Amino acid sequence: MATREMFPYLCVHDANAAVAFYSRVFGMTEKFRLTEPGGRVGHVELDFGGATLMICEEFPEYGIRGPKSIGATPVTIHLHVDDADDIVAKALEAGATVHMPLADQFYGERSGSFFDPFGHRWNVGHHIEDVSTDEMQERYDADPGCSERA
Repeated sequence: MATREMFPYLCVHDANAAVAFYSRVFGMTEKFRLTEPGGRVGHVELDFGGATLMICEEFPEYGIRGPKSIGATPVTIHLHVDDADDIVAKALEAGATVHMPLADQFYGERSGSFFDPFGHRWNVGHHIEDVSTDEMQERYDADPGCSERA
């Protein structure tokens, strides 16, 4: 099988602000960027401990718009970290808004979610207990609220 890699590619209304936010909150570092003569950022790559996050600004002429322009996002980015409370606190301090408060979840993580200032939803969690898939399903079935938190 061929080697494959997957990179999240986010469209934002302000790439410079997004790079600053992601660097401050997640500790990402900029690998490189491509900028048009007029200043619009066409592509930025950020490194997060070996994982790559790509960012571009909006290109409405090609149908490329960020969540702020379309008024929603259908995607959640899940990030597993050492300390979710620390990351969420940094995100909120940097301008994010809470979507789902941090809590110990039925699937063995402490997690919560927030919207970054660019409209992207992030679910951030850390491991708190080992839960088998059978036990996870039992917990899910027993608590009707689980489907709201998953």
